[in-house]
Amino acid sequence: MHGDPMMWVAGVRALYLQALHPRAVRGVMQNSDFRGDAWGRLMRTANFVGTITYGTTEAAERAGARVRRIHRLLTATDPATGERYGIDDPALLLWVHCAEIDSYLHVLRRSGYPLTDAAADRYVREQRAGARLVGLDPGAVPANRAALAAYFEKVRPELAAGPEAREVDDFLRRPPVHPLLVPAREVLWRHVAHLAYASLPPYAHALYGRPAPAPAAVTRDLRTTGAGLRLVPAHLRWQLPPKHILRAMARLGPAARPAPHKIPGTQKSD
Repeated sequence: MHGDPMMWVAGVRALYLQALHPRAVRGVMQNSDFRGDAWGRLMRTANFVGTITYGTTEAAERAGARVRRIHRLLTATDPATGERYGIDDPALLLWVHCAEIDSYLHVLRRSGYPLTDAAADRYVREQRAGARLVGLDPGAVPANRAALAAYFEKVRPELAAGPEAREVDDFLRRPPVHPLLVPAREVLWRHVAHLAYASLPPYAHALYGRPAPAPAAVTRDLRTTGAGLRLVPAHLRWQLPPKHILRAMARLGPAARPAPHKIPGTQKSD
């Protein structure tokens, strides 16, 4: 799944969703130059996901230790109460994790990636390994789609589109670029951001206050985009940074090449 090109849309959806947790997004905005280094932040996240997915066990453990070390040093302040809290709060780490996994699974399946319900549950369960690496107790992390849905129902009262979420929304819709790149942004990035936002759950659209197209239209757009991107030969897609798939294939051999048809019992999801 993580080698599929629709992961880029899924990653942007995760950013939209994560920004709706005021304490979580405040931690990001108060500890990083989001606007000035948004692309760098996105690539660092992609590098981390690539490392824990396709890297060696040792590389994954080092990446996790580095993330935990950084999180231990960071705090944020609630401007309304003056409360200061740690970025490594398990509740915040769990929100970030669940928003990512839900986005990856939702966008890929809805765009036509062949994954049965059983395989989707297995994916959610397997991602608890990544949750452990960032400092979570795997036993406290959803292990299937039902548990993931129950988690979102439980956390929904805490969500809001505060000023930080509005800033993330504004940035994702119109990221600053060099004037010569504005046409490319309008053609390429606008489509990615639109798809990511449109694929959010209805409650997220309500919080942001911006409508989304009809669900059937969104699904058609996701499937069309996914089909088009998947026509690009995999070896060309994997040339893009961070190139973890190519390094894993060099280490393990061509038989390790990831492909959807290798998933037992896969079929097109509805």
